[in-house]
Amino acid sequence: MGSVSIREVAARAGVSPGTISNVLNRPERVAPQTRERVMRAIQELGFVRHGSASTLRAGHSRTIGLSVIDIGNPFFTDVAAGVEEVASDLGYAVILGNSAGARDKEERNLLVLAEQRVRGVLITPSDDDPARLDALRERGIHVVLVDHPAHRPDQCSVAVNDFSGGQMAAAHLLSLGATRIGYVSGPGSIRQCVERRRGVEQAVAAAGLDPDEAIEVVETPAMTARDGQRAAAALLAAGLPGAVFCANDLLALGFLRELLRAGVRVPRDVALIGYDDIDFAAASAVSLSSVRQPTHRLGRIATELLLDECDHPDTHVHQQVMFQPELVVRESTTGRALAGRDDA
Repeated sequence: MGSVSIREVAARAGVSPGTISNVLNRPERVAPQTRERVMRAIQELGFVRHGSASTLRAGHSRTIGLSVIDIGNPFFTDVAAGVEEVASDLGYAVILGNSAGARDKEERNLLVLAEQRVRGVLITPSDDDPARLDALRERGIHVVLVDHPAHRPDQCSVAVNDFSGGQMAAAHLLSLGATRIGYVSGPGSIRQCVERRRGVEQAVAAAGLDPDEAIEVVETPAMTARDGQRAAAALLAAGLPGAVFCANDLLALGFLRELLRAGVRVPRDVALIGYDDIDFAAASAVSLSSVRQPTHRLGRIATELLLDECDHPDTHVHQQVMFQPELVVRESTTGRALAGRDDA
């Protein structure tokens, strides 16, 4: 691929070269619509900053990139620990990028990784559009999806069966006698949340209930403890179900905090289950039942696949690894069946 200049990108985006420089170095100074137009032009033209273009053609460094959607979530911290462990053992350094689930930020992070001549990228993508990942591969940068299944045979991925996890959580609540389940989800754009909801719907339908009537969905703008508190407040005002499943443990811990503040007894009044089984789940005021994901192993296997592809491209075999989650039952769903509740 030939070198693309800033002037060519500016012409494609309809802005000045100075605006391109600001988008690359000081994006907060540029209006969001203009930033989006510039990033689209960069992606379409395959632009790499001039200072790195020649070295990118000459070879790659012994670094890899890791792009996640929320480094504040202990799930991704544990994944990153597994990544760093394998990379370090094999003589690689890791550059971490946090997209916060925003596509434009993810695109800037990927551009920086390309400029740093990384050998490969591990990524939990913000959406299912493969264009920016294909652009990396065209530059000779290998890509492995993390916590996201690949839908093509020439792409490695390591993921956990989120549909099965949602099904498992709901089946556990139903086994306690629940006939109405609250599902606290993150944004509907997040694949994992959608798959977990599908699992809940399947379990409810298999129990002979109507998912439209038996499931109360609360969608939150982010998957944080604060959003969990707000979701609890909303359900308390609307009529709290006797069983609640949160799409991750941070939401569940925030939900639990709000319930306890309101004098709701867990699990006597409400059975509550989270997802991920982070360390805080077992250590909360009422230990939290959760669906466990093999986070550390997820990071290790993904890194092994990526570095095998980097170091042995001629013999590497692409794999799509799918782990199964595990139900961990603790105090928040044990101690009392729900059958005696009016709404259970």
